[in-house]
Amino acid sequence: MQKARIKLTSPDFEQLTEIAERITGVAERTGVKHSGIIPLPTKKLIVPTRKSPCGGGTETYERWQLRIHKRLIDVEADERTLRRIMRVEIPESVHVEIELRE
Repeated sequence: MQKARIKLTSPDFEQLTEIAERITGVAERTGVKHSGIIPLPTKKLIVPTRKSPCGGGTETYERWQLRIHKRLIDVEADERTLRRIMRVEIPESVHVEIELRE
């Protein structure tokens, strides 16, 4: 049987967990086997910037950070289940990839 691997990425942690729980809820309601929400390592993008706009004075830096959280869900690729998963409303900050595997 085919499996669908759903990969969720987002900088917003709360929205990401909410969407992942909705998808696993759909899988449980349809009675399909699934391997739960697997957290992948968080990617940290660090951008150092100078505090002073001019070149004079001491060199002081601010470090801005953007964290990108990732989750993985494996679901059996039942046509009815996948259609219900596609209907789940997903905000713009959450990126979803669905990959079919054998």
